[in-house]
Amino acid sequence: MPTIGKYTLTSPAVLAPMAGVTDLPFRRLCRHLGAGLVVGEMVAANPDLRATRKSRQRLDHSGEPEPVAIQIAGGDPESLAECARYSVAHGAHIVDINMGCPAKKVCNKAAGSALMKDEGLVRDILQAVVEAVDVPVTLKMRTGWEPEHRNADVIATLAEELGIQSLAIHGRTRACGYKNTVEYDTIRAIKQSVSIPVFANGDITSPQKAVEVMDYTGADGVLIGRAAQGNPWIFRQINHFLATGAEPQAPRPDEIYNTLQDHLLALYAFYGDYLGLRIARKHVGWYLASQPGGEQFRRQFNQLNSIDEQGHAVRQFFLGIRNSREIAA
Repeated sequence: MPTIGKYTLTSPAVLAPMAGVTDLPFRRLCRHLGAGLVVGEMVAANPDLRATRKSRQRLDHSGEPEPVAIQIAGGDPESLAECARYSVAHGAHIVDINMGCPAKKVCNKAAGSALMKDEGLVRDILQAVVEAVDVPVTLKMRTGWEPEHRNADVIATLAEELGIQSLAIHGRTRACGYKNTVEYDTIRAIKQSVSIPVFANGDITSPQKAVEVMDYTGADGVLIGRAAQGNPWIFRQINHFLATGAEPQAPRPDEIYNTLQDHLLALYAFYGDYLGLRIARKHVGWYLASQPGGEQFRRQFNQLNSIDEQGHAVRQFFLGIRNSREIAA
């Protein structure tokens, strides 16, 4: 199993940080279903943003097993170093630096993958953060700013020299966003050039693809992002496929229903009724996207404005699935 500093992960499959998704309820769920590590939503280095409700919730890691991983984002070495110290004071056992986010609102502030444009600034940031804390510091990045300017190999070597404990590489440039073919060749080359653990990221949507990517790139593990939305079982499935080589079973409708209901209750408890039922809408859409009638149900579900209505609607949807299966049998 891959190690990050003194921590040996329980699985090579890691939940990638995703703003608005990898909150405490979802992280707990993915750990329960086999993720070897879960990384929370990124925390902004700007101290003016830390008093907000959103920032407080992002730093809530109550009940999470060690190691707790917190990702930080910003563009200034000093503020990122201070943010790393702040994160450790709030429970981080691992601090991850975001140089991978392609979102315009992040890159326009010279953060995320925009940092890869300036290798001197990258050096200053990595050095400042590593020296600021006594926990492992990791780095998530892309292959470069744009296809004509790929420099992940240079930054990977620099990161290892400066004490970064592991790398996560999304196999696209910032300009590619989530389009174009993932550059697994680039990830493979970087893995061969450094001795620290490397995690591959990008279009890993099944247990078979996870194993294929690890075998091809030599990566120590994989980061799972969008493929876990509505499908937290992917971690259990990857672990099963790695252990046995056998095709993992998809979750049965009753397990999907029970997991979804537990997830909804956790969202209501964490966010309160008003925000909880609104955040529930996107998760329900993801869970049911592949179910017959799921899209029509999602549109109707998004109109519901009470927790009781949401719970009743989900029960009725799965009751319909059960009845249709009994008829078919």
